[in-house]
Amino acid sequence: MSDIWRIPGCPEPPDWKVDVAALRATFPWLEPLAECPQDPIFHAEGDVLTHLGMVLTQLASLPAFRELPEQDRHVVFAGTLLHDISKPECTRIEENGRVRSPGHAVKGVYKARRILTDDEAFAPLGTPFEIREQVLALVRWHGLPANYLDKPDPMRAVILTSMNTRMDLLTILAEADHRGRVVKKENDDTMTRVALFPDFCAECEAWDGPRNFANDHSRFHYFRTPGEHPTLHLFDDTKCEVTVSSGLPGSGKDTWVSEHAGDREVISLDDIRRELDVEPGENQSAVVAAAYDRAKVLLRRGEPFVWNATNVSRILRGKVIDLSAAYKARLRVVYLEPPIPLIRERNGDRVKRVPERVWERLFDKLDVPTPAESHQVEYLVGRNDKDV
Repeated sequence: MSDIWRIPGCPEPPDWKVDVAALRATFPWLEPLAECPQDPIFHAEGDVLTHLGMVLTQLASLPAFRELPEQDRHVVFAGTLLHDISKPECTRIEENGRVRSPGHAVKGVYKARRILTDDEAFAPLGTPFEIREQVLALVRWHGLPANYLDKPDPMRAVILTSMNTRMDLLTILAEADHRGRVVKKENDDTMTRVALFPDFCAECEAWDGPRNFANDHSRFHYFRTPGEHPTLHLFDDTKCEVTVSSGLPGSGKDTWVSEHAGDREVISLDDIRRELDVEPGENQSAVVAAAYDRAKVLLRRGEPFVWNATNVSRILRGKVIDLSAAYKARLRVVYLEPPIPLIRERNGDRVKRVPERVWERLFDKLDVPTPAESHQVEYLVGRNDKDV
């Protein structure tokens, strides 16, 4: 049995055929794209589904796509198929007739993660973690090769993207995306930008993989300090280590903490909820305030501790990280994700289970940690019931 992850409909040799009708039959979630208008200047081809069909056809014709290893072809095809998945809910028609879809790449990540996890085409366990997150990175950053020069700091944008994205695959998607549209604007330079993107990434030392920094502390400082240069070499003056667990309810955080915390203090939001008699679906302000008060005491003393909570969103993790960094702590994030069906099952079996609606809401807010957020990230993923 092959260990290649496959998405139905990915073009294969020798004919490299793209069957949009078959894709629509396989993936009903494509249908809303047919009703979503496009900008008459940059997408004069019509609705989003028409554009997608053109993009997929262009993708299949690109020599760079055809030369990829089979697994990479399926990853790029999946990212391309999903790259505009959230345009229907983000599209706005302005008074002058122009069409905008702000935020569709960001929202597309959350929608695409649910599809790659729950769609029957990827049953029974959904898409493997590493492949899923690579596809989602393509969805998130698919516009970068065309607009990196418009960013306030193009180098920072590229280096940030390189932390979790294959830039070669991203460039292939971006070229197909541009070729699969009709532009009614004179002197459009998008293709030139895309063509120059690999060279710019190489100049940023971010083409062959994540940009290397002098040390973890220099990387951590760089992403927290606008205007800083990536060649800086900082002395690591951290005073203690704060470990931040991250994972959906039922992912095994409590078990991991009990086995690895050692003699470190543990600040557990679940424990504080029990102390204060607050349910997971209720207002959490008192719970969070109590947790932060305890953390400040330990940080002032320079004592290491574990912050045990779901921390599934970048914003929530960022608050803990910001607080700890202010006291010169070293940040370590431990992300746990057994197969999603197993996590759902575990949560349902717990005595103090998180209500299903709350769990699903957390899943829809999930931001998997990246090395841009902390000194160190550990991924404990794809494990079975005996591993955690």
